[in-house]
Amino acid sequence: MSDPQPDSPGHHHRQHAPEIVPTAVVTVSDTRTSADDTGGALVAELLESGGHPVVSRGIVRDEPEAIAGALRELVERDDVRAVVFTGGTGIAPRDVTPDTLEPLLERVVPGFGELFRMLSYEEIGSAALLSRALAGLLAGKVIFVLPGSRGAVRLGMQQLVVPELGHLAGEAVKTR
Repeated sequence: MSDPQPDSPGHHHRQHAPEIVPTAVVTVSDTRTSADDTGGALVAELLESGGHPVVSRGIVRDEPEAIAGALRELVERDDVRAVVFTGGTGIAPRDVTPDTLEPLLERVVPGFGELFRMLSYEEIGSAALLSRALAGLLAGKVIFVLPGSRGAVRLGMQQLVVPELGHLAGEAVKTR
């Protein structure tokens, strides 16, 4: 991906973006434990390798109250600038992460889901339309919602989240 031109607004925003964004990681699953949460582990690994410390990592059940509670708790923390949720983004009845979180967001960043599905389509074909990946802003923090598979996590983190995390976190603070 090419960087914006030196005199473009995007370049100016990136110049003032934080280089380090403390991030929380939440896996949404009825079956995962800390021992076998490979998707959440990959999110954390890719954040850390991108220079963004993981300040919290946890697992919540596929229950709206648990998912919403995790978000509310994390956005109240001063040491969290972003939250990455992984899991519960499909269309199965238990996949309620986007349904739960989107109404809580102050602003949705539609381009995130659109780009994620486009990139996913290039990898897996038309099954990409089943993903309900999402991003938005809440309380001056950036919230991402990714599928739980390692392939989807790798794609979203490497192509979208890590490259734009500082930029988005810098802009999110301006919305407060």
